[in-house]
Amino acid sequence: MLNRLLSNDFPRSKVLAVVLVALLLVLALAPFLFPGVKALSVAAKVLVFVVLVASFDLLLGYTGIVSFAHTMFFGIGAYGIAIACTHMGPTWSAVAAGLAGALALSLVLSLAIGLFSLRVRAIFFAMITLAVASAFQSLAAQLSDLTGGEDGLNFKTPEVLTPAFEWGGSFMGVSLDGRLICYYLLFVVALSALLVLLRIVNSPFGRVLQAIRENEFRAEAIGYRVVVYRTLSSILSALFACVAGAMLALWLRYNGPDTSLSFEVMMDVLLIVVIGGMGTVYGSAIGAALFVVAQSYLQDVLKLASDAASALPWLAALLSPDRWLLWLGVLFVLSVYYFPTGVVGRLRASALKGQR
Repeated sequence: MLNRLLSNDFPRSKVLAVVLVALLLVLALAPFLFPGVKALSVAAKVLVFVVLVASFDLLLGYTGIVSFAHTMFFGIGAYGIAIACTHMGPTWSAVAAGLAGALALSLVLSLAIGLFSLRVRAIFFAMITLAVASAFQSLAAQLSDLTGGEDGLNFKTPEVLTPAFEWGGSFMGVSLDGRLICYYLLFVVALSALLVLLRIVNSPFGRVLQAIRENEFRAEAIGYRVVVYRTLSSILSALFACVAGAMLALWLRYNGPDTSLSFEVMMDVLLIVVIGGMGTVYGSAIGAALFVVAQSYLQDVLKLASDAASALPWLAALLSPDRWLLWLGVLFVLSVYYFPTGVVGRLRASALKGQR
């Protein structure tokens, strides 16, 4: 049973296996282990980024495609839910219609980008996707009647997903309400998406993608249509990114250009892929957890450190919470230096070395 779920892609490192199991348990029990609005929002953001980063790694890590249009599909998923719930009301049919419409649009756009752009060199393809993503972001900001413009859309979700919905009293100090249901909906979707992606990358299709990444000319020479496989990879990646955007919209009950379409989100995804390890689905989970937690709590840690170093004004100023981006950059540089193949790559290499 475990073989089927993991598609025979086991961690291959005892330490990595322990980390993954611990991460799974922490995310599964997060509402009860870390009660509080901020902690639950951080855990939900980790789930969203796990799906988003894993879908991007299907492009970059497994197929070798550099695309800057990934957040466009992320935004399409979020806007699909937001627009449908705004115009059709907070119903499950609106959620289904919004997700279906977003998936259909993502399919068409990713197919068009794949067919017209994947024949060009990698750098030109990256530039084309960057231009398309920028154009889409500008379009979303200008169509204020549909998307809410720069202000975005605040909308209502089905009542069962809102904090106002009480389905019980409390358990371990946690209110049993719609917010808890929404979190576990995200958890089930994220876990299912991760398992499906594991199945994809370990299938014959996934092996061909890795062959194309290593040497596309040789893959073409032995009979594989490289353009077809790369286009299919682009489409699958876009669809999973669209699902991640829908997850974000359901949790926030808001979406705007800066929330899901900004270039900062794309940069965060790239950083997480590098931290976790390219070409590993497990790396997306570990990288997303490390990055989102650091991004969310680094300012709090720096404030404590700054207060503790108040006797040394220069050190307190250096550790000021206002400089959290500087320290986040330092942490990223250190992670790349000590984990050049990502956390997963380093742990697997250490396990392999220990077996010799």
